[in-house]
Amino acid sequence: MLRSAARRSGPRLCRFALSLLAAALCLTPCAASAQTESLRLPRVFSDHMVLQRERPIHVWGWGAPSETVTVGFRGQSLSTRVDDLGRWSLYLSAGAAGGPFDLFVKSSAPDESAIHLSDILVGDVWLASGQSNMEFELYKSATATADLATASLPNVRLLTVNKLASEYAQPDFAGTGWVASSPESAHNFSAVAWYFAREISAREHVPIGVIDSTWGGTVAESWTRLTALGDNAALAPIFAEYGQMTDREATAQLEDKHQERERAAARAAGKPEPQFPWHPVMNSWAPSMLWNGMIAPFTPFPIRGVLWYQGESNSALARAPHYATLFSTLIRDWRAQWDEGDFPFLFVQIANFKSTPAEDWATIRQAQLDALSLRDTGMAVTIDIGNPDDVHPTDKQTVGHRLALAARRISYGENVEDSGPIFRQATTEGSALRLWFDHAQGLHTEHGGLTSFEVAGSDGIFHPAEATIDGETILVRSSNVSAPVTARYGWANSPECHLYNAAGLPASPFTTQR
Repeated sequence: MLRSAARRSGPRLCRFALSLLAAALCLTPCAASAQTESLRLPRVFSDHMVLQRERPIHVWGWGAPSETVTVGFRGQSLSTRVDDLGRWSLYLSAGAAGGPFDLFVKSSAPDESAIHLSDILVGDVWLASGQSNMEFELYKSATATADLATASLPNVRLLTVNKLASEYAQPDFAGTGWVASSPESAHNFSAVAWYFAREISAREHVPIGVIDSTWGGTVAESWTRLTALGDNAALAPIFAEYGQMTDREATAQLEDKHQERERAAARAAGKPEPQFPWHPVMNSWAPSMLWNGMIAPFTPFPIRGVLWYQGESNSALARAPHYATLFSTLIRDWRAQWDEGDFPFLFVQIANFKSTPAEDWATIRQAQLDALSLRDTGMAVTIDIGNPDDVHPTDKQTVGHRLALAARRISYGENVEDSGPIFRQATTEGSALRLWFDHAQGLHTEHGGLTSFEVAGSDGIFHPAEATIDGETILVRSSNVSAPVTARYGWANSPECHLYNAAGLPASPFTTQR
């Protein structure tokens, strides 16, 4: 029986072993065929692109082995030789913002055509990634009609990455080149990223390039490098959960066929098509698959920082407890792979949504709050601008603005308040707890008053609390808890939260229980 099982699994194990060997040797289809291909740049190099200012400009590509490649840009010219695998790479000197410029690439191979790129700007490049609320297109946003009418912004450049899940890191991405912002090009672009770019370009007076690399309904582990996941034993449950998903996939495929028959029958009868529960595209949820296909190709390309909006798909009860470790792992590893130091990593805390008892959005928000302990991270709180009945709230302009505030402080050195009140510590005062906050100047409530506070005693059972603002602190107590030990705020999938500071920025939900 064991030999029979081995024979059945042998081909699968062999294919798996060969795929690991190919990945280790970087024998991707592109790299393997590059030995005979003509001079080529990765797709991130195109007309209308933005190159990162004040960083060495990395230019790389493919060509005929042993040939010499010369790159000219902004009055500088450098040459290098193509290696045996058909790859070449060089760095030009860093420069200040400006443009437009031209870039020339020429090979010494006989009859080789030169590459000429035009209308290149030097400024700041931001990579926007995550799931559907970052993917959410500009034309769907609440103020799209007015914004698209004024979307012709020659100093804002947009690059859209096609969806691609891959078993190994790709040397290039799927998609077309850069375009200047216009009503047409901005129409389907990430609304959050576009609003961010518009504000930063206007305030900092530099060209801004934004890369939209998003896929709706995906989990953070699919955007994280496999080795980074595997190096942390605390993330082992992620692999177990994906294994259980694959076990359920056979049943899901049968359900898909049955559901399609029901849809066809409804269409034939002239009736509305029945609606069925959504389930993910499997390879888009596999650990590292989106990192490989949609992020890894950009790691040789210098950037200013990252914009991230994701977390909803990790809110399932089995996944949420691991998000704090997973998210910090993702941030650290992205920074390590770009090898530019701790560039700004700015993220959106997920908004309020009713969801179901099978999901724990509060734990995800706390994990995102905890990520602020990492250097040069910033968080846009959105607990006050969500839609309890729609997982895709349409106010993306406010989201982009709050991310821009974080960028202005962290990346551009402005003296601007970019955060609402953040819980710091709790102290006991008789039968009450006093909660202390950072960013608490002008602490006040709006709209529905001071709600969504709870306290618990040593039994760990939480009860609604009466809350009172006292300067830059809040005093919480409950007649049901004589000796409170812990407190929390906004601890629900869709809480009512109305606490702000003088800058009009909302307080993040939190728990004092660690």
